[in-house]
Amino acid sequence: MVYPALAQELIERSQHDRTVRQRLLTEGRLFRGYDPEMEAVHLANARRLQEIIAEIGWPNQKQVGEDASQAAWLIVQHAISCPVFMKSALALMMEQQETRTIDPVNLAFLSDRIAMYENRPQAYGTQFVGDERGQLIPYQLTDSVDLVNQRRRQIGLNTVEERLAELATEWQGEPEKQPTTTERQQEQEAYDTWRRKVGWLST
Repeated sequence: MVYPALAQELIERSQHDRTVRQRLLTEGRLFRGYDPEMEAVHLANARRLQEIIAEIGWPNQKQVGEDASQAAWLIVQHAISCPVFMKSALALMMEQQETRTIDPVNLAFLSDRIAMYENRPQAYGTQFVGDERGQLIPYQLTDSVDLVNQRRRQIGLNTVEERLAELATEWQGEPEKQPTTTERQQEQEAYDTWRRKVGWLST
């Protein structure tokens, strides 16, 4: 069974997410903690997607089409205040992996993101963080870069090095001022406090 109305809603919600994110980026509000307006969008989208899943299960490509299925994944990927939901969505997606109605790249990104928020190493190298100099580096990897790159190629991703080069180009023109050591420590403490609050960390 197909669900065109739900498909359109999912696409519109993901587009709204991107629109708000771009505006906050332009306003310089996206890089100092989790902006409340952005979080509100993510939470509203997550709540609605949970309702859709309760109705039809995970909205895969056969039910809603590729664009809407991608939109559903984006909503989950951004539902970072809802760790239980993100992990349950990953489980639902993995159940459909053998039927090939789920993009393996989406599984890689979601599993890596969950690992990062739980302080576990990532398997596919899709998540990047800033180092002490403000340079992007891959978040902790489960294996050597060579092995991770092999895993990436198997699902159609380019190498970690190539992705870093792409990100460097994409982020040109972002604010160059880097936080001081004290500011960085404060940001990490705030990040850890937030992760404990929403349930990523137990202690």
